[in-house]
Amino acid sequence: MPIQKFRSVEDMPPVPPCETVDEDCLRRIAGLWARTSAWSGMVYPRGVFKFRSIEEAQAARERVTQENVDRLRRERERP
Repeated sequence: MPIQKFRSVEDMPPVPPCETVDEDCLRRIAGLWARTSAWSGMVYPRGVFKFRSIEEAQAARERVTQENVDRLRRERERP
């Protein structure tokens, strides 16, 4: 399939509509997503956050990452 370049989104051809929806496939995909999110164990705070600087945003991200690491470590240490 050749690569096409467009100068703007307006120049792109419309996406053809999906003709059929396989309910079994959608159910399997939803199950896979649920399973992988349960396995990942990562917890992120909900919502949208504003930060005054990049450094403040980085610190918040590092804090969430460290909280996840600490929580996973505690869970894995349990007998």
